[in-house]
Amino acid sequence: MFTAKRLTISNVGAIGIGSMIIFIAMLLVAGIAASVIIQTANTLQSQALKTGSDTIKEVANGIKVTHISGKTNINNLTEMAIFTRPIAASDALDLDQAHITLFSDEKEVIMKYDSNYFNETVGSGGLFNTMDVTGLGATSFGIIVVRDHDGSCTSTSPVINDEDIAVLMLNISASFGTGAPTSGIGTRTQVTGGVYPEIGMRGLISFNTPSIFIDTIVELM
Repeated sequence: MFTAKRLTISNVGAIGIGSMIIFIAMLLVAGIAASVIIQTANTLQSQALKTGSDTIKEVANGIKVTHISGKTNINNLTEMAIFTRPIAASDALDLDQAHITLFSDEKEVIMKYDSNYFNETVGSGGLFNTMDVTGLGATSFGIIVVRDHDGSCTSTSPVINDEDIAVLMLNISASFGTGAPTSGIGTRTQVTGGVYPEIGMRGLISFNTPSIFIDTIVELM
């Protein structure tokens, strides 16, 4: 005699398939998330390396202002000579890409190199007689080479390196003047600014003109 059996529908297989789908979805999400994290990490690493390299260049390179001399007409400061050299361990600096900023009580001037005003050595007549800056523009500076061991500093490519010394010559009468006899910077005037290379730290400029100009040549800084 046959015993009748009732067929029932089992949900076990469906639950297993659902769990597998969920598991595969989790793997896909985890894979995508890992890919995004790895890509982000690589981007941040590249950016960090570039930032670090740029920071090293900014810190390791730069120009130094060793001292500043001036020429007067007894009433005002009319010319300026800024002695510069690279800081220790700095890479070569192209002065053609540098600029000078000067601030007085009433005026701000930004200057770039003029290749028409360049001397390879200081003449026997002295620094201010070596270069006639009276024709130099209000926003330009010239260069006199004091020391250049490898001949890297030329009129078309004024590059200084190692222990080179270059003097930046300025026509203060043109930059800060309104015409004789008031051309130039007067007495008791605070002057600040800097020499900014293309890359690296600037050379600082900061001095006060004396209360009276007694000599034609004065040491300012």
